[in-house]
Amino acid sequence: MKEQHRPIKNLIIDMDGVLWRGDTPMPGLADFFATLRQLRISFILATNNATLTPDQYVHKLARFGVQLSAGRILNSAEATAAHLAQHYPPGTPILAIGEDGLRQALANHGFTVVHRLSALAATVANGQPQAVVAGLDRHFCYDDLAAAALLVAGGAPFFGTNPDPSLPTEQGLLPGAGAILAAITATTGVRPTIIGKPGRGLYDEALRRLGGVPTDTAAVGDRLDTDIAGGLAAGLRTILLLSGVSRREEIATASVQPDWVFDHLAAFTAALKAGLP
Repeated sequence: MKEQHRPIKNLIIDMDGVLWRGDTPMPGLADFFATLRQLRISFILATNNATLTPDQYVHKLARFGVQLSAGRILNSAEATAAHLAQHYPPGTPILAIGEDGLRQALANHGFTVVHRLSALAATVANGQPQAVVAGLDRHFCYDDLAAAALLVAGGAPFFGTNPDPSLPTEQGLLPGAGAILAAITATTGVRPTIIGKPGRGLYDEALRRLGGVPTDTAAVGDRLDTDIAGGLAAGLRTILLLSGVSRREEIATASVQPDWVFDHLAAFTAALKAGLP
């Protein structure tokens, strides 16, 4: 345990594998958020998943009976676009392999979003894409891989929203953003710069939004290698839920150790009600 901790006042909560699997909410989801309100625990939902926009996450939660504002949502697409905005001017063409969340985040930061080889000719007036950004894209195809490979091999910087190799769903673990990044790396030999977890960037931005400090904030997630590792890198206490990717038998030999482990969201909610410090 870390030193000089205060009672938990803030939570930075992962979504996939913690709050839902695919389009199925975890049991006790509404009770969890009601408990946070009752205990006056503030929170940000911070996810590596870059496929949805904050507004789309708000609508998804509303379908599950949870009403939140878009300001409560932070994803790796937003963090990636913000990072690129520090290095490239507005209007810069960026080849984006991803879904609505990534494309909108890049557009909101003023970038020209380019798709696939067929779109490269349309950017001649502004120059070819200056960078390649990839996240999870469930419509990923050979042309995406070819476009990314040509640009990265030609020297364009290569960024990944997150390294998650898999995504927990109702059917089981499906390919995640890391699988797409691996395909580009296999073709070019170039590894991407990762912006999302396990880097601490998402957690630092979440702390800023919460107005919290590491000593009164905990990170909640289902992956030892990203959620827990990233939370520890940011100096937070960490809470692992076994409802997503990581399994209990992995904990003993893991290089990172969570402060608390719960089987699922309902068990975590019960611990909060009982006075988890």
